[in-house]
Amino acid sequence: MTARRKRDRHLHVMVTADELAQIQRSMAEAGITNAGAYMRKMALNGYILHVDLAPVKELVSLQRRCANNLNQVAVHANTFGVYPEEIAGLQRDYEKLWGQVSDVLTELSALVEK
Repeated sequence: MTARRKRDRHLHVMVTADELAQIQRSMAEAGITNAGAYMRKMALNGYILHVDLAPVKELVSLQRRCANNLNQVAVHANTFGVYPEEIAGLQRDYEKLWGQVSDVLTELSALVEK
């Protein structure tokens, strides 16, 4: 083993065919393909939390599109002098909303990393 390796100790475990099949099913359910990572996570934490973040990713995508549209409206309003105070209000509301989404993403990220 090289000295640069983070995990430099080997652990060998024998299992029956049925146990291996059950481990592989559990890995598939958790969406993990690396057996070493799965075993390490289970041995250290006793559980694996698999979270489907697809809806959250869609929310982030929509938030980014809204930000882009809001910026375009702000540029137009600032250029032509159309309702700048309303645009400023929209920007404040958007920043507040994005802050809340960021908090949710941070909490989800902390759950997934445990």
